[in-house]
Parts: sequence; structure tokens; C-alpha cells
Amino acid sequence: MIQLHTDEILVELNGAVLTITINRPQKLNSVTKPMSDALVAAVGWANDSDDVRCVVLTGAGDRAFCAGSDIRELDTYASPWNFRNRTDYCDALRELRKPVIAAVNGYAFGGGLETALSCDIRIASTSASFAASEVKLGWIGGGGMSSYLTQSIGPSNASLMLMTGEPIDAERARDWGLVTEIVSADGLMERAMQLASTIASRPPIAVETAKINVAAAAELGREQAIAYERDLQTICFATEDAREGRTAFAERRPGVFHRK
Repeated sequence: MIQLHTDEILVELNGAVLTITINRPQKLNSVTKPMSDALVAAVGWANDSDDVRCVVLTGAGDRAFCAGSDIRELDTYASPWNFRNRTDYCDALRELRKPVIAAVNGYAFGGGLETALSCDIRIASTSASFAASEVKLGWIGGGGMSSYLTQSIGPSNASLMLMTGEPIDAERARDWGLVTEIVSADGLMERAMQLASTIASRPPIAVETAKINVAAAAELGREQAIAYERDLQTICFATEDAREGRTAFAERRPGVFHRK
């Protein structure tokens, strides 16, 4: 198990599900440079580990999932160019090859919203709220905010969030397609772990390929996307896991998959 050099990012492996917790609740789980470095390290370890088949990302406490970068640190960068080229936690999450579920408890503001958007599946507690809040301070998000919001909720809704900076509640987020489900605060992690366990039980190469395919489908034209999907299907079909899936189906037993 990876050892991180901060207690403000926690990792725990339960079976094949890795839980990553942003653990700075007294500061609404805002992210510092050491925390960003730890998230990058955790993602690298998860990518390299065959023991990890799904990831759940959440925030400690019940007030915030993540309030983005710690604003008080932003002036410590030597120049805007240094800030532009910083190691970014959202970039790291987009490099995560394993499926990742955001369990959003409380505020997902600024970079915290980008963090949630960088995950594959988002579920929210009834108390969750979401805001592209950077515009209130004189800048915009830089971790994929505009692209992800436009794809998730459409240009008009994205413009409303990006230009006002005002929060939306969990119900509106679900209605707009920003989150998949809303659950009670005390049932959030249970539901997230249930989903993660289901995904982790599936053949891992097929699941990781499905993740790649969804990302491609959002970017490619339809015919290109279908051709790419067919290529990915062919690759999956040639794996030992796919052969085991066919054999298990014929023998009417659960499959045993080894990511091969």
C-alpha cells in the first residue's frame, strides 16, 4: 500500500476498491501543493496496481467534498506561467485509468467541481452543492471546467454557472445531468462503495476499455466513434478475461478475471 507524505490525503484499499479521501475538513477540503502532489502519487500507484479495480473519491466531513485550491497559496507561485505549469490534481485524475466515482458531500466549488467532473460517475448527498465560483474572484477554472460542464449540462446551463459563479443544489445538478444519483448524507459512502464493488467485480480490462471509450465518444464524430469502439471491442475479445467470461457463461458459473 502506498504511503503518502501527508495526512490530508487518505487512501484505503478495501478488496479491489481504493478510497481516496481529501482530508482537510477544517478548510473545506481545499487543496494545498503537498495535497496535490499526494493525489498525483495516489493516482500513479492506483494505475500501476493490479489490486485496484475501482476508485472512490470523497471529502472528509459533511460540509465539503472539495472547495478547490487553497486560495491563500495562489500568490506563492513565482509567476502566472509557473501557476500555468503547476502539477494539478485534476490533471492527475484525468490520467487515472481505473474507473473513479465521486461521492460528493457538501460543497464542490471551483477546483472541487472540476475534481468531481474529472471522475467517471458522480453521486451526491442531499446537501451537496456545485459552483464554478472562480469568476467571482476574477478568473476562470483551468482544470477542464468549461469543457466538462458544457458536455455534462449543455452550453446554456454551463454558461449560467460559469458566468454567475452561483451554486446549484443537488436536485438541479441531477436534473441537468451533472450527477447521476442523490442519496442521503449518511448513505452516500455506502452507495458509492456498492457501485464501486459492482464495477470492481467486472472484468477489469473491459471496464477500463469502457472508460476509454466513453471519453472518445464525447470527442469523436459518430462514425469515428463507432469504428473506434469496434477496434476496442476486438482488443477486449482477444483477452484471457473475455475467454474466461465466455467459458463461465457456458458453465453457468461466476467468472474469475485476472486482468489479462
